[in-house]
Formats: sequence, C-alpha cells, structure tokens
Amino acid sequence: MAAVLSAHASAAAQLGLPGLPQLPLPSRLDAARLDAGRLGERLLDTADLPRRLPLDQLRLAGLRELLLRHPAYLEPDPAGRPVVRQVILAWSPSPAALAAAAAQGLAVTGQQELGIGGRLVRLRAPDGLATASALAALRAADPEGSYDFDHVYTGAAAAAVAPPQAIDARPARQATAGDTRIGLVDSGIDAGHEVFGHASIVRWGCDGTARPAPHGTAVAALMVGRSERFSGAAPSARLYAADVYCDQPTGGSASQVVQALAWLAREQVGVINLSLVGPPNQMLQRAVQALVGRGHLLVAAVGNDGPAAPPLYPASYPGVVGVTGVDSKRRLLPEAARGPQVMFAAPGSQMASAAIGKPPYKLVRGTSFASPLVAALLAQRLAAPSPLHAAAAVDALAATASATGEGTGRGVVGEQLRVPPSAFR
Repeated sequence: MAAVLSAHASAAAQLGLPGLPQLPLPSRLDAARLDAGRLGERLLDTADLPRRLPLDQLRLAGLRELLLRHPAYLEPDPAGRPVVRQVILAWSPSPAALAAAAAQGLAVTGQQELGIGGRLVRLRAPDGLATASALAALRAADPEGSYDFDHVYTGAAAAAVAPPQAIDARPARQATAGDTRIGLVDSGIDAGHEVFGHASIVRWGCDGTARPAPHGTAVAALMVGRSERFSGAAPSARLYAADVYCDQPTGGSASQVVQALAWLAREQVGVINLSLVGPPNQMLQRAVQALVGRGHLLVAAVGNDGPAAPPLYPASYPGVVGVTGVDSKRRLLPEAARGPQVMFAAPGSQMASAAIGKPPYKLVRGTSFASPLVAALLAQRLAAPSPLHAAAAVDALAATASATGEGTGRGVVGEQLRVPPSAFR
C-alpha cells in the first residue's frame, strides 16, 4: 500500500487536463514490476515525483504558465485569470444591446440557442480596445444584461503545459446499458483502453474527433470503467461525455462548458460530473441555474487550492453538489478546499484509475477523482432530470454516508469504490 504522502507532493500528483501538466503521483510502493498474471508487465504507474510548489500556489502557477505559453489565444482578466483573448460573452442580449456593442466596434462572431432558456452570443473586441474596457462599457450600457469574459476552466490542479495526446479515433465499443445515464464535462477519453471495452459512450465536442487525454480518461473510468482488476462506480451505465478541451489552448472556456451543459440538458441526462474549477462567470452561472432548476444534479469537484483558498466554481454555485476528497482513513485531503460548498466527501487518494499508454493504470489523487464517484452513485438514483427526484436522490445518498465531522458536508460516501494499488499485485 502506498505510504501517506506529504501535502506538497500530493497536490502535484493530480492528472492534468490538455494544456496542463500530466504529473505522476509520488509513492513509496515497492512495485517496480506489478504483476497481474502477465509476467514482467507493469500495470500501475507509481513513479516518484520531486516536490514542487506549495499547495496554494500550484494551480495558479500553472495558469500563469498557460498565459505565457499562449499569448496569441489567451490574456489575463483584471484578476490575472486566463480568458480567451478579445472575447466577451453575452446571455440573450437584446437588439438594442447588440446595437450598442456594434457602436463600440464589437462584432458578433457566433451565437447559439441553448435550449435552456437562453442564447449564448460571442462578441469580439476590436484591436486597440482592451477586453476589460469593452466589457465594462457593455455592462454600463446594459446594466440588466449578462456579460462576461470567456474564462478558462482547468482541472483542480494545474502546472506546466504538456504536449497534446495522440488522436485515437476508435469509437468506444457499444453495449446495452441499463437505465443509468451519467454526464461528463471534461477532456477526451481513450476509448481503446481496456476498461472501456464494454462501455456505452455517447460523445460530444471536437467536431466528432476523438482526442483522448489523461484527466478525462481517469475520471470516466472511475464512473463506467471495468476490467479484470478495476471497476468504476457504475460500470453498466451509459456515459454521455463532452470534451470541452480538444487539445486547444482555449480549451475549457466558459462558452464551451455552457454549450456542453446545454447538450446534456437536451439529452435529458439527470446527473452530470464536472471535475474542473475556475472563477465565477455569469454565463456559467446562468447555465447552472437553468439545469438545477430543471432538476439536473450537477456534481463538481471543490478544488485543491488548499483550505484557505477562495471558493471555486461551478462547485460553489447554489444547488451544485460539491465534492471533496478523503484518504483511506476518512481524513480530508490537506489540499482540498473547505467551505459550505462541500456537500459530500468521497475517496480521493490511495487509489488507481485508467491511464493512457503504458502502464495502463495510474495512482490518482484529488477532488477531481472523488467527484465522479459521487456522480455515479447519484446517477443510479436519478434516471432523468426532476426537481423532486433530484432532492430525493441526494437525501437517499446522504442516508448511506458515514459522518466524519466538519468539512465533509453530509458525510463520506463510496468508500467501497476505491481501487487500491494492492489490486494490481
């Protein structure tokens, strides 16, 4: 069994999203050649990693590097958070508001009827006009409207930029799933991995091209994966997976997350997992409010910026099921966020999930990997969106929880779902 890790090393261990780091988890597990009946084949990656930055600086350092690497596509907002350069988003602007925007030199570059009570309009600020200034002017001209930057959302931890993964265009092999359906907004999934051999996966995003990434693959496996030595929380469920990254510098932006949520709403997927974090954003808030009001359960990681960090979103929006992580002794992960946004805790360390390439499994850690376990458990209680049934599903799950005190919300769930390193001996 892997030894308990230091706080600094554990935060650096989380799998990154496209454009962000792919960092292995430090471990003292003496398993250079873990055997599963295939002599000499290493199945679980337990590579050591030197300690890096303090917990409360890791993700922010990664965001700064993301801005430095992609100045043509990204810029900082006034708080230093990455946004898509020269882009402003508007929620159902009136003709008068669009005319005022045009008078400032802003051009409409795209719009979409979302089907959740709103229209998302994308505006581009002209060269020479700061995006923040254009946004401030729009808000002043239309104080009743909703305008915001196109913020970029990342995995719960971030650091150096990593190269994109190779494209695997093979579709997931289809199988008849039960009534359980789960939504996922994340990066792409490696459908060729053995844990998805049985899986029923419906994809959205990237113009139909599969672009597998480590984070999405690991999160999806924790929900619907299954192999000889591994099982996700709901392996017979059908997964509706939206890739909002697509190996693009602007991947994970608010506009892409909102469009993914709108797709899942149209598909009537009751429970949706979001293992991504970022700042508050008016477009994302509008979409979250719309889905929560319709009876969807949005399950989101609360983040790993440390207990003193400000709230991260979407987990901190009202009605969202915020999830934190605990170790095998029910102790909160030292890097996990704290606050009223936490509704449940679930295993978030000392466990394995699917990885791209060889070895095919990796130790994972963080609230990103606790959240999908809770989502899968709730999905088995909510077949389709319903405000009444959504509340009942949360209460039913809470009735199974183990109370562990402050910081775990309504308690710890899914403890039996942790796949420990010993499963690969």
